Amino acid sequence: MIPNPWDVGSARLLERLGFKALASTSSGFAWSLGRPDHAVTLDESLAHFRVLSQSVSIPLNADFEGGFAVEPERVGTNVVAAATTGIAGLSIEDSTGDPSAPLFDATLAAERVRAAREAIDASGTGLVLTGRSEGFIAGRPDLGETIRRLTAYAEAGADCLFAPGLRSLSDITAVVNAVAPKPVNVLVGSDFTTVAALAEAGVRRISVGGALARAAWSGFLEAARELAGHGTFTRLAAAVSYPEIDGSFS
Repeated sequence: MIPNPWDVGSARLLERLGFKALASTSSGFAWSLGRPDHAVTLDESLAHFRVLSQSVSIPLNADFEGGFAVEPERVGTNVVAAATTGIAGLSIEDSTGDPSAPLFDATLAAERVRAAREAIDASGTGLVLTGRSEGFIAGRPDLGETIRRLTAYAEAGADCLFAPGLRSLSDITAVVNAVAPKPVNVLVGSDFTTVAALAEAGVRRISVGGALARAAWSGFLEAARELAGHGTFTRLAAAVSYPEIDGSFS
């Protein structure tokens, strides 16, 4: 399990809960700045990775989105910059942000992963490289195409493979088998499965993306909407106590 904090406080609390590694979340970080996902700059992300990695003593994987570039050479350059922030790994996505063509051409996408691999190797940092195929969350939920892309990313040097949006254990198992022996990361953002079930399917890594941030925002919004709409305070009464949360940072 590598849960996803969005700031120093959430990172430190997750470490105190006993998790052995963490991963950043592009969406959670963007929301903390009052922006939508993918509206954060490269420099802001690099600074965020540095702050998070220095705030905990356990490894941090970076949500590096699409490498903040299109061309493989520029992806490699940006990966070199990320490697200086203290992170233990990063991911490269194949989504474009263009609804009419939501995924990069498969050949280009693999070249982008290869450029990231070469940059990591040149840096000597040993970062874990995760290749992500975004079809299931970008409007192209094609299992065969996803497997072809993940296989190509594995051949291009990705250490771990990741297809966010998979919810069927049969689909997840198919991906695990297709890229074996390389490990697969599964994103869990709701209660469709369990750690035990995913482990049984051969999954080696689980992250939750922006789900913890959404859970935190849910509590905030419920309490704030009650205040604004009804002038009552019942949601505040259900909050974690001041001594408990304050003592967690002492």
